[in-house]
Amino acid sequence: MFNSLLNHPNSLFGQFDRLQRELDDVFFGLSSLPSSIRSVATGTLPQINVGRTPRSVEVYAFAPGLDASKIEVTLDRGVLRLAGERLPSNPGNERQRVYARERATGRFDRSVSLPDDIDPEQVTATYRDGVLQVSIARRETPQPKRISIQ
Repeated sequence: MFNSLLNHPNSLFGQFDRLQRELDDVFFGLSSLPSSIRSVATGTLPQINVGRTPRSVEVYAFAPGLDASKIEVTLDRGVLRLAGERLPSNPGNERQRVYARERATGRFDRSVSLPDDIDPEQVTATYRDGVLQVSIARRETPQPKRISIQ
């Protein structure tokens, strides 16, 4: 029943749906907005994945074509910062016209807030095949101690 109310274009709900779509188009559409509160807008450089295992927090930054020595990776007070610059691979000149440029270029500075249980002394970073992997060890959490009653 509700589905038919939403799909009928002249119904009140249909009009609200149309208005919502028009507002989305005016304000860049849903595709450019973050997908969650922890995400950033589409096109942010570099794109990252963050996850954790029982022993570490893993951050993967997708940064093909960058010189690893020019990527700055810092960890301060639980915030991982990735900074650098991607230069245009084909800047164009008077003889060459660029019709489409989909690869983002320019300076980037990404910060990721990490969980409280990380160990800042045990961090490794590797760059291979265009992917920067930063692995931060997690501290062992103290397990509850059983106390015997005498």
